[in-house]
Amino acid sequence: MRVVIAEDGVIVREGVAGMLRRFGHEVVAAVGDADELRAAVREHRPDVVVTDVRMPPGFSDEGLQAAIELRAADPELPVLVLSQYVEQTYAAELLDSGRAAAGVGYLLKERIGEVTEFVDALAAVAAGRTVVDPEVVRQLLSRRRDPLHRLTAREREVLGLMAEGRSNAAIAKTLVVSEAAVAKHINSLLTKLDLPPDAGDHRRVRAVLAYLRG
Repeated sequence: MRVVIAEDGVIVREGVAGMLRRFGHEVVAAVGDADELRAAVREHRPDVVVTDVRMPPGFSDEGLQAAIELRAADPELPVLVLSQYVEQTYAAELLDSGRAAAGVGYLLKERIGEVTEFVDALAAVAAGRTVVDPEVVRQLLSRRRDPLHRLTAREREVLGLMAEGRSNAAIAKTLVVSEAAVAKHINSLLTKLDLPPDAGDHRRVRAVLAYLRG
């Protein structure tokens, strides 16, 4: 993959760049602010963008807003946003950007240390899937318990894994059940939550998160 990285912290920026290069990816630009991010994307047309939420000059949400602007200009541009803390509003804003939220990810920075999982998440975003940090999912689930009370314990587990962007096969492997059982649980929980089944993983996750956001 050809990757543009935007992160104002030199150590983190170079660390992520080095990690991706070790996995065979090409880092076409590694920049330190939102304006440089916009310029780098225009120049290099990367396969995927990795950006921090908070960047110079204001250190509020410049990176996130740049990502949303870039996806407005090119809805097919995959973007993985990194955040120091869970910011539900930021996650929602990112998920609502672009074409059906395809190819977006929102992870906590601490996930960078989980090297293989981080690189896999980036590849999933580049492939058009949605990836949401497990901690974001946990908080969303804990904040909305109605009508989640209608779900069985197993259905809640499946819902959490769905929202993390897991495929049916990955869910089955995690829970040590068959894919047919996973499909049955998904159909059941979507019915209970009044969410129509959808063939696209990213659409499914977006629908679940939109419902949980209320």
